[in-house]
Amino acid sequence: MAQESSSDIVQCPVCLRDFKAADINSHLDNCLLQAEVNEQEPESESSGEPPRKKQCTAEPCPAMSSWGAKEGSGAPSTSVFSLFQKGKPGTTGASDAPGFFSSKRTTFEKSEEAGHFANNHKWGKRSAPGVDVSGDQLRSKPAQDGLATLGTQTREKLYDSKPLAEKMRPCTLDDYFGQNKVLGENTLLRSLLETQDIPSLMLWGPPGCGKTTLAHIIATNSKKSGNSRFVTLSATSTSTSEVREVIKQAQNELKLFKRKTILFIDEIHRFNKSQQDTFLPHVECGTITLIGATTENPSFQVNAALLSRCRVIVLEKLSVEAMESILARALDSLGIQVLEQEGDDSASIRDISGSSEPSIYIEQKALSTIAHLCDGDARAGLNGLQLAVQSRLSAARLGQLKQVIVQEDHIKEGLQRSHILYDKAGEEHYNCISALHKSMRGSDENAALYWLGRMLEGGEDPLYVARRLVRFASEDVGLADPMALTHAVAAFQGCHFIGMPECEVLLAQCAVYLARAPKSIEVYSAYNRVKECLKSHKGPLPPVPLHLRNAPTKLMKSLGYAKGYKYNPSFTEPVEQDYLPEEMKGTNFFQRKPNNF
Repeated sequence: MAQESSSDIVQCPVCLRDFKAADINSHLDNCLLQAEVNEQEPESESSGEPPRKKQCTAEPCPAMSSWGAKEGSGAPSTSVFSLFQKGKPGTTGASDAPGFFSSKRTTFEKSEEAGHFANNHKWGKRSAPGVDVSGDQLRSKPAQDGLATLGTQTREKLYDSKPLAEKMRPCTLDDYFGQNKVLGENTLLRSLLETQDIPSLMLWGPPGCGKTTLAHIIATNSKKSGNSRFVTLSATSTSTSEVREVIKQAQNELKLFKRKTILFIDEIHRFNKSQQDTFLPHVECGTITLIGATTENPSFQVNAALLSRCRVIVLEKLSVEAMESILARALDSLGIQVLEQEGDDSASIRDISGSSEPSIYIEQKALSTIAHLCDGDARAGLNGLQLAVQSRLSAARLGQLKQVIVQEDHIKEGLQRSHILYDKAGEEHYNCISALHKSMRGSDENAALYWLGRMLEGGEDPLYVARRLVRFASEDVGLADPMALTHAVAAFQGCHFIGMPECEVLLAQCAVYLARAPKSIEVYSAYNRVKECLKSHKGPLPPVPLHLRNAPTKLMKSLGYAKGYKYNPSFTEPVEQDYLPEEMKGTNFFQRKPNNF
């Protein structure tokens, strides 16, 4: 018979013997069954210990001997294919195998393997297959390796797709700065958050003060405790059907697993009143714990019924000290050092010659500048820091510099000007116009100019400001300076003609004029008394006296209209004549005071 070709011969992966291709399947079944029988040791049955698997005693493969023992050592080599070995106790050679097919590794093996990979990757070379790198060899690299790793981490955090403000979002209340008034030690809200007894909340505050961060801290704590489920939605991209689906899931969670659902709605003021009504019955019965975040006054933007079921938490604008703490935490995470004195000698700065990335420093004055210019917005401050450091790193790479120092000028260049918090459709709009009005009423021309600038630089419509100045000229200046109304109307017309930015000086001139003008609320107060008189009158209003009525027809003249009226220009002396109804004769709406003209 002709000799069979080598292509028809298949090697058994268990006993490593050669078989015909047609017989390998039946042999493999018998071989595995025989291996299971041989794995039972007699002493394990008598001692009561769990049986240990034995290796199949078959002719060893020379190629496998180098895995189990070193050449020439005389140690027995394993004959079991490593796929079936997996480091079981009692198997010889299990600890010496490289473990390429092992699914479980010890913590030491993982750390050594990770260090081996990081070291080879860093130095730009790989180990050859089968070549082991010992721990001593790993630790024999230069001491700058740790600093180079730090530089790599800094680079990854700076150039990641996520903004720095998102990556630095704290996960615990200990890292949450700037809201000690409501979340400080021994406060009611902090104790409720720490005990996971969270009520429905409405978080109200300016952008970047920590509303979303506080919600993330609550989410982190709820995941750790496992007794509640946290769901995040944004009112800008969520429909009412999605909200109903989340509420339906919350009902199932509470019914089946006795687990509460905390629903966080970001920008909740974007929901209209009918959409907000969706939450009412479920917040009332405790199906969900609602946490809403808004930058608008909830008194205006949130349903009163929903607001009564939530506790409103007012978060303030972050102070400069809180911003410095937040920035310092970010610098520690990035590995950036702060230079206490401006213009430190570069020779005194520690050089990291072993790192491929330039070392980064920032002046203390530059850090304070960010804290002041971000206007209490942590998001703007962190992202401004990231932008400044990235720009200096790019300049350093082009110049092949080993050190980067971020200075105050670099911060100002990136931020250009202070971030002005102003929403001409929100509460800040009303706050600023109220401050302008009261400053002019108090004759403080400096404050009047400041609030006017806040509004105009924040993007306010100049015609709106001009209309308010016209009102002020009559309400507060009044008859004390009748020309004030003329100036205000002229300013309004000028703003209408030329627009911004040229009209800003017209408004500034009018505001200063009104602030310096004498004040009189005589007319304003008298008219308010007239309105009060009309509202409080009981019964039908008195008719107009007949002598004050016109009589254009004969019928009206026959009824007595205009009878007895005295035409004042026809008399050289004062005319005595009643102009009020009989019931109101002698009424005086002007109650003059020494300071009212």
